[in-house]
Parts: sequence; structure tokens; C-alpha cells
Amino acid sequence: MKLTLRVWRQQNAEAPGAMATYEVDGISQDMSFLEMLDTLNEELILVGDEPVAFDHDCREGICGACSLVINGDAHGPERTTTCQLHMRSFEDGDTIDIEPWRASAFPVVKDLVVDRSSFDRIIQAGGYISAPTGTAPDAHATPVPKPDADSAFEHAECIGCGACVAACPNGSAMLFTSAKVNHLNVLPQGAPERETRVLDMVATMDDEGFGGCTLTGECATACPKGIPLPSITAMNKEWLRANRKVRR
Repeated sequence: MKLTLRVWRQQNAEAPGAMATYEVDGISQDMSFLEMLDTLNEELILVGDEPVAFDHDCREGICGACSLVINGDAHGPERTTTCQLHMRSFEDGDTIDIEPWRASAFPVVKDLVVDRSSFDRIIQAGGYISAPTGTAPDAHATPVPKPDADSAFEHAECIGCGACVAACPNGSAMLFTSAKVNHLNVLPQGAPERETRVLDMVATMDDEGFGGCTLTGECATACPKGIPLPSITAMNKEWLRANRKVRR
């Protein structure tokens, strides 16, 4: 396959950025999207140009570090992480636009790399769960209803890639925050900090500069792990309940 790549190049958060055009040839349909970028960078290095900076780690669809906007879609045309997107999703001769996440809370580090540490601070604001000291309790000592366990596992699948923010027209982080709130709040182990967790995490999300949620649903559509949109509704209910309790 021969492709035309339009790649966002930006030296740092303060420098202006622009799209740069590159031609790559000999791309196999079995390559992953990141392997295609590796090929581009090898060619750039051979001619003495600076390679394109992009994030990656596990390349197994687990960590979400590889996040890119491809032809205007978070992670590209398939509902998967960028590293699991393969070049068979494109056609020979295609022009592909490759950009970083676009959100004020995700400043550009360089080229396609953005700083997503705001997500880390939201998680940190949630704190820990209370755990008694002493010997470990038996596994069956705290029964968890299966619907609650299933809900917790479903929300815990969030990998923090940020596709929800990139896809949202408001740059909202509500789907990410709701996943992190709900996967603990539905379990009895998370009950002692239930109110403070949701209040602190939502407050931190707002302080980080993410936009407000208008429930357009683009976040759930883009999420590679399928975090459902009702997760936001569940968190809103948690927040209202906790806020009323604090005011009393």
C-alpha cells in the first residue's frame, strides 16, 4: 500500500503546530497503525529528519497510551485502541490525517504526544478504600450481588485513554470520571468513602479544565472498552446524593 500521511508536528505546548505531509510505500495490510508509524519514522531518520513523536507502551490494547485522532475519529475508523487498528482498515492511495487529542486539559508535549496527567489527578482525588488491618478476610465474608460485581467489572475496564474527551464536542471527562467513581462505589468495599470520592473527583475534574457534559453520547461511541453512557447518569445521582448529605 502507498499512503499519504498528514501528521501534526509541534515542538512543544508553546510552539505553533502544523500538519506535515509524508508519503509512505510498501505498507502491509497486516501492519498495525503504530507499525506503519514506525516505518515512517525509520524513513525520516534515514534522510536525517526528526521522527514523529507518538505515545505507546503495551501495544496490546490494554494501556491506552497510543491514543491518536485518525481522520477525525478517536483511535480511527474501528472501535478499538490505535495499536490494535490495522492497515487493512484503509485502502491503497488513501490520505490519512493523524492528530493528537484536542483538549485544553491535554496539552501537547510534542507532535502527537499529549500530557494526560490530569486523569491521574482525578483518580488521586478519589483516594483509597478503607481496609481493616489484621488477617485477610475470607473471600466470601463480604457478599457482593452479581449485578453489582458485573457493574464494577464493566466500569473497571476503562483504560484512561482519553478517547471520550477527544470525541466530546465539549472536551468533557465525565465518562472517564464516572467509570472510576462507579467501579468502586457499587461495591461494599467502596462504601465508606462513597460520598467524598464522588465529590472530590468531580471537583478535581472541573478544576482541571474539562468541559461540561451535555450527554451527546460521542464519548460512549468512541470508547474502545465500551463504557456505557448510563455510567454518567449513575455518577450524577451519586453526586446529587452526596451533595445533599454534605449540605445537611
